[in-house]
Amino acid sequence: MLKQIRLLAGITFSITMLGMVAAMADETEWRYGDALFGELKYGPDFEHYEHANPDAPKGGDLKRTAFGGYDSFNPFIVRGRAPVQLNYFGGLLYDTLMEQSRDQAGASYGLVADAFRKADDSSWAVYRIHPDAKWHDGEPIKPEDVIWSMEVLRENYPLWSQYFQNVESAEKTGDREITFRFDQKGNRELPHILGDLVVLPKHWWTGTDANGKQRDISQPTTEPPLGSGPYKIGDFQLGKYITYERVQDYWAKDIPVRKGRYNFDSIRYTYFLNENAMWEAFKKGEIADYWVETDEQRWVNEYTFRGITEGKVEKLVLPIERGQAYQGFFINSRKEKFKDVRVRKALSLLLDFETLNRNLFFDLKTRTDSFFEGGELESQGIPEGRELEILKEYSDQLPEELYTEPFEVPDYSDPSATRQYQRQALKLMQEAGFTFNNRKLVSPQGEPLTIEFISASQESERYINVYMKALRRIGIDTSLRILDTAQFKSRVDSFDFDMVSLRTIQSASPGNEQREYWSSSAADRPGSRNYAGIKDPLIDELVERVILAPDREELLALTHALDRILKWRHYAVPQWHVPEVWFAKWKHIQVPLPQPGYVGIDTLSLWIDHKAAN
Repeated sequence: MLKQIRLLAGITFSITMLGMVAAMADETEWRYGDALFGELKYGPDFEHYEHANPDAPKGGDLKRTAFGGYDSFNPFIVRGRAPVQLNYFGGLLYDTLMEQSRDQAGASYGLVADAFRKADDSSWAVYRIHPDAKWHDGEPIKPEDVIWSMEVLRENYPLWSQYFQNVESAEKTGDREITFRFDQKGNRELPHILGDLVVLPKHWWTGTDANGKQRDISQPTTEPPLGSGPYKIGDFQLGKYITYERVQDYWAKDIPVRKGRYNFDSIRYTYFLNENAMWEAFKKGEIADYWVETDEQRWVNEYTFRGITEGKVEKLVLPIERGQAYQGFFINSRKEKFKDVRVRKALSLLLDFETLNRNLFFDLKTRTDSFFEGGELESQGIPEGRELEILKEYSDQLPEELYTEPFEVPDYSDPSATRQYQRQALKLMQEAGFTFNNRKLVSPQGEPLTIEFISASQESERYINVYMKALRRIGIDTSLRILDTAQFKSRVDSFDFDMVSLRTIQSASPGNEQREYWSSSAADRPGSRNYAGIKDPLIDELVERVILAPDREELLALTHALDRILKWRHYAVPQWHVPEVWFAKWKHIQVPLPQPGYVGIDTLSLWIDHKAAN
């Protein structure tokens, strides 16, 4: 017999009883891992990542600091703030079907699922649960857990609803097997990214707590959840600190992607409301064992404290050999005052990166000029070849300059550049209907143009203030509001901002997640990452074409076209990046070298050796 679970969206998830194994399950061979392009770095008999030390000693208590606070242990909904290391990809508490490789783009290896297989036309995929996979209470992980996880994650978290939009059904097709069917063919990424699914314990979330109250995955919770990962939640004080304790009998400790990693007996995060206080805690060494530096002024000038001079603290510079995160001031185009692309372009012209880099960043930053910064995904120069062919299909919707001129961010290297860009910006604003009245820019409706920036970081004031000063020079009334992390998250999730500085990280193989960044369907959905509120049928169409790209060459051409259009639409003011990791640690923290350039540093491959501190 067939038991069916109907979802709100009308999609059917089925549990096929024993004996009803789908015929499709025999059509392909099992795979231990998968690569979206090229070959897997490791063969089926690999034992551990190259950078991981399988002989690393287990033990010791790692101390870290975290910014802000937390008020819930449920990271799978928009409401509430989960603690660091407990996120919508599982963090330390939950395992996923597969693990994304730490040292190869677009690659993954088995975790909860020890193997999977897929149709040649990518119309279905079968995942097989590892026979040893279990929850921390000893219960085995079952196909029912996987099916239930897909259901509730899609219902409750915007990212997953977009990510798995094309999953039509999920069926139990064996004691340890789940077959996923898709509503389209040719989406090469979809069978692969199912491996990112966080597997949740159905029996725990649908049960009751110690007081007999029914648990609810759609609501925040302060009850530490049951997990399956390498750590469980130990001692904590809500919003103040949290301790993760290593699970001694962790079922996956000897699986290749886990071996030599997760070495600390405990990891404790202490929360601070000020980054300078976090820095002082690291310098003392009692609350923080290592520090990932993001402030170039500190990196250049402030590593003179006692731990450095006595040789007890070491600095490492680790290269990042992949595309960079995009950081920029996202402009809320949902608001009438920002709907005109000429207004958004004018705002982009007034960011003087060169002066910021010289005066504040010690010339250590590199200007970002692409939403797919660095590597082969970034559009460059003038469109040509297959990218040009794609763009010509939309010539009636794109500016002529896009075809004949390279996209360029303003260059303030010349002292005369400031006046030049101010004039260009004012001209654009006037073309958009604004007038200059009493030293203020006034809209066609007679309203002064005002822009409020929001941030959760006091340290961001130094560069936001410089940018705001440039905007005021052409008559824009600007302000900055520093919020606590709860207020900031709430306002970003509800798109209650004018401009905000945020980071987005792109996959080396763009696919379904692009809907979450750019599609009309995500623009007004609370908690989505379409921060700019983009609603453009052209971009919607390109996103779907990216998802269904038949091969790597077409994917690159389509991504270049998408990137180029996004840049010319000026949905954000690009900022900067640093193509390396600045890392400082007390000597008892051991770092296996070299670290994987794909991620810069895998902090879960570190271990403690107290003898090294002496």
